[in-house]
Amino acid sequence: MEGIQLYYTMVLIRRFEEALGRLFEQGHAPGTTHLSIGQEACAAGAMAALRPEDQIFSTHRGHGHFLAKGADPKRLMAEILGKAPGYCRGFGGSQHLSYPDIGCMGTNGITGGNFPVATGAALALQRLGPPGRVVVCFTGDGACNQGTFHESLNMAGLWKLPIVYFVENNLYAQWTHIRSSSAVESLAERARSYGMPGASVDGMDPLAVKGATEEAVEGARGGGGPRLLEARTYRLTGHSKSDVNTRLYRPAEEEESWKARDPVPAFRRRLLDAGSATEEALGEAEDSAARLVEEAVAFALAAPSDEPSRARSHAYATSGATV
Repeated sequence: MEGIQLYYTMVLIRRFEEALGRLFEQGHAPGTTHLSIGQEACAAGAMAALRPEDQIFSTHRGHGHFLAKGADPKRLMAEILGKAPGYCRGFGGSQHLSYPDIGCMGTNGITGGNFPVATGAALALQRLGPPGRVVVCFTGDGACNQGTFHESLNMAGLWKLPIVYFVENNLYAQWTHIRSSSAVESLAERARSYGMPGASVDGMDPLAVKGATEEAVEGARGGGGPRLLEARTYRLTGHSKSDVNTRLYRPAEEEESWKARDPVPAFRRRLLDAGSATEEALGEAEDSAARLVEEAVAFALAAPSDEPSRARSHAYATSGATV
């Protein structure tokens, strides 16, 4: 059952993002979006290792994390399309999602912007309780070169905070390969500088991700302080919807090699070969995910937008003034 559930979560994320990509191309969604197609095993595996009360902070590429943590695809799609039934009434959009009721504290469109916020949340859990809860802060390899990364991990290591920094290393910071931006091959090596354990895992394998996340989370949960976990993965699309020709900066051989490891069909084959699932069970999971996404699209397209005058009604501060 664990394998089927992981597979279902990955398929749900894949179908959701494929539909979202089409909606953006058709002009139904404002702004831009960053899809995580190819990185579904990271979200599915990591969330399977968490408890409902654990908190997550994500990035501009956070739809998959939201869905895997239990978000309603209808409300999520409505939010991204700028509609009133969305989690932030349509004003947050693709890059600024939040629903604390399921532990999704917020995504952040600023590269590295979620590090200080997540670290502060971990400090709050440590000081205020209840005990036993952890924070998982998702990030990409590019953000690991921001000053906020180093400052936050140093604080977390110094104060032994209950937080796991989960790096989805897809090799590219937008168009820049990690070879041109990092002096170390594995970002997990940086953990030693901040007095915390670091580990790398195959980010295309949901079971491996789940196991590595469980180990990291339980260490942080038990008072052992922060962890840095690097998942080696690959986005099979461009950086964002404006990045349509990845061959301008990614070698064809590299792309084809990673596409052959696409986590969705690869995990499907693995479940069948191991006798862990039947064609019928996997087909039911695929059909269920597809129906749910179809319903989400129809719901979001039909939903009304909120009044523009309400855009600042839930803001804590703007330009120094509370509203």
